[in-house]
Amino acid sequence: MGNRDLIIKPKKAKGEDGYKVFSIRIREELVSRLDTISAQSGHSRNELIGIFIEFALNRCHIEESGKK
Repeated sequence: MGNRDLIIKPKKAKGEDGYKVFSIRIREELVSRLDTISAQSGHSRNELIGIFIEFALNRCHIEESGKK
């Protein structure tokens, strides 16, 4: 084998990969339900939360007050 240099590139800083880390506070029942779906689907809890949030955001509509 020939000699090759080991090239190490700088690691991207957190947040530069298009993701943001933050914490949330949710009921234990929701965590339990997430864990059940996670076990059944093979997706991590984090992946599921992202999927669920994106689903809800894409279908969210703000109803203006006073309109019927």
